Amino acid sequence: MQIWVDADACPTLIKEILYRAANRTKTTTTLVANQPLTTPPSLYIKRVQVGAGFDVADNYIVQHVVNGDLVITADIPLADAVVQKGSTALNPRGELYSEDNIKSRLSLRNLNEELRSGGIMTGGPGKLGPREVQAFANCLDRFLTRG
Repeated sequence: MQIWVDADACPTLIKEILYRAANRTKTTTTLVANQPLTTPPSLYIKRVQVGAGFDVADNYIVQHVVNGDLVITADIPLADAVVQKGSTALNPRGELYSEDNIKSRLSLRNLNEELRSGGIMTGGPGKLGPREVQAFANCLDRFLTRG
């Protein structure tokens, strides 16, 4: 099992939690981004820089993820593709996506996108706060220590 991170939009605080978890649990954690990344030196932390373009990082993750891996992403379509491959996705706010909930989350995301494009709804999720960061850390820990 390894962790894949959709790193372009992943908050720094979440990356720091992932770095500590990778080293503590000796879990390979690969950050994938369109831009250069700086990561701490570690046998367990890797980075991949993909070319520029729409969904290039997402496509890389989907091509390389295997059953049982964990993907960190706030991108619902990426989470859906990951779940379809037998993996699990976790967003930076601590919500775990699985076969049980991904289709409803994808439908809600599509509805919200339609409302935003029609001017009915504006904005997106609020700023990441301490409660969400703690929820992420707790969920990650439960996933990594499950027996």
